[in-house]
Amino acid sequence: MERRDFLTLCGAAGLSAIAQSAEANSAPGPAVADKEIYELRHYLIASAQKQETFDRMLRTAAVPAWNRLGIKPVGVFKLADGYPEEQKPLVNDLFVLLPHQSPESVVAAVHGLVADQQFVKAAAEVLDAPMKDPIYKRIEISLLWAFDGFPQLQIPSTKPSRIFQLRIYESHTHKACLKKIEMFNTGGELDIFRRVGLTAVFFGEALAGTRIPNLTYMLGFDDAEQLKQRWAAFMADPEWAKLKVDPQYKDTVSNITNILLRPTAASQI
Repeated sequence: MERRDFLTLCGAAGLSAIAQSAEANSAPGPAVADKEIYELRHYLIASAQKQETFDRMLRTAAVPAWNRLGIKPVGVFKLADGYPEEQKPLVNDLFVLLPHQSPESVVAAVHGLVADQQFVKAAAEVLDAPMKDPIYKRIEISLLWAFDGFPQLQIPSTKPSRIFQLRIYESHTHKACLKKIEMFNTGGELDIFRRVGLTAVFFGEALAGTRIPNLTYMLGFDDAEQLKQRWAAFMADPEWAKLKVDPQYKDTVSNITNILLRPTAASQI
């Protein structure tokens, strides 16, 4: 067996083990096969020019190649205007969201691209960049397992003015994180989101990546004004007023990161 094939099998087996473990330790819900795995990539890019080059490669080469592998729709996002000062280092970065139907698809997102000669040729400007001047510096990747109550990715808005909100809820222990996920799934928080119009792209439990343990989700809005209105409706909702003080959910979130994003020309979301 070639080393590449061995690594592919090992990677798929490891992801399968993670999924089986998560299923065994969660409340009954949709079968593993019905729940997507999300790969959230954060590309660290040094300049606006390199961001444009990389986004062009994604649009013309990577996204079509991922689609040929059955990975779709692919989301590509950049930081929205008006970001807070603490997010200034992200200004040239790109975020890529890949929905997967199986652990094997996660492996294929890398190995399948390299084996796709059409992609390799179209992406030469990025793939063949010199070591001293790469298009991106590094990639940070998180693997997320869809919530029982939101097992499949959805596209809430297609308007040119649309804006997305990426939110990361960190917890001080895995027990606390799973309790917060329960608050969404069966505690009623997802129902409140739907009722007030907080329309989601995905909800996911972090299986691997940074800031573990955490849950991560993305919301979509027609524009920034709708975002403000929908969150105001959520905060004023009487059911949320009751749920947020329920003692069983106390101290389940230790930190929240909120990032506003716009889709780039490469995005299918």
